[in-house]
Amino acid sequence: MKSFADPQEIACRFNEDETVWREYARLRRLRCRFGLGVALPSDLLDRLDWLTAERKGRIVRCIGKVLS
Repeated sequence: MKSFADPQEIACRFNEDETVWREYARLRRLRCRFGLGVALPSDLLDRLDWLTAERKGRIVRCIGKVLS
């Protein structure tokens, strides 16, 4: 049985979170720098940036068989 606090798993999750955070910061900087003139509230734009960063940076863990 695996330990609840597996150091390898903790490091992997930390690195994944760091990747998502860096991508989010990059997307926000780009949006603020170029000011695309989108008529949406800034909190909604921040949320869209976060979702985009998660989609790029998170590993999708699936349960089941791999179908090819």
